[in-house]
Amino acid sequence: MAEGHRITIEQGTQRVRVVRGDQVLAETERPLLLRETGCPVRYYIPPEDVRLDLLTPSGTHTYCPFKGTASYWSLPDAADLVWAYPDPKPDVAGIKDHLCFYEVEVL
Repeated sequence: MAEGHRITIEQGTQRVRVVRGDQVLAETERPLLLRETGCPVRYYIPPEDVRLDLLTPSGTHTYCPFKGTASYWSLPDAADLVWAYPDPKPDVAGIKDHLCFYEVEVL
């Protein structure tokens, strides 16, 4: 990793829920908490706890030199609302296939 850049991943136990409008898109009590230098804490949610049936894969991909290439999913009214790393870098292998939303409720 770059000098001064740090990423840590820990197993969370708090309930995390993603709601858009009146739909619950995800709810879990086993999020992974990813802390990265200069970024807010991100909650990565196991795919079993996400309503994947409501999401449509998008053609968007972004590259992070520390985490790898992210794939995105959208709702009809919210493009690229959620992302995941299907093949993350070894240092962050724990987040493989977990999904991360921009906005979450921590309960």
